[in-house]
Amino acid sequence: MLLAHPAVLKDLVEQYETLRALHAEKGSPGVRQRMEDVAYTLCVSTGTRDVDAALIAARHRLPGARPEDDSLIATA
Repeated sequence: MLLAHPAVLKDLVEQYETLRALHAEKGSPGVRQRMEDVAYTLCVSTGTRDVDAALIAARHRLPGARPEDDSLIATA
């Protein structure tokens, strides 16, 4: 499987987080489509089928991530 460069993943994660923070899912059709496109690209780039799994996978591939770091997984 081809893996995306960490710089590409970082950019995608930042785009997705920005769109989510701005509640893009409630925005105009164009903005919603952009969020869906970024989520899809994240999934393809990380080999996942779910945007939450894609975000975790992408973050683990970024510089400074530790394999044993589970801080990205929320506890109940």
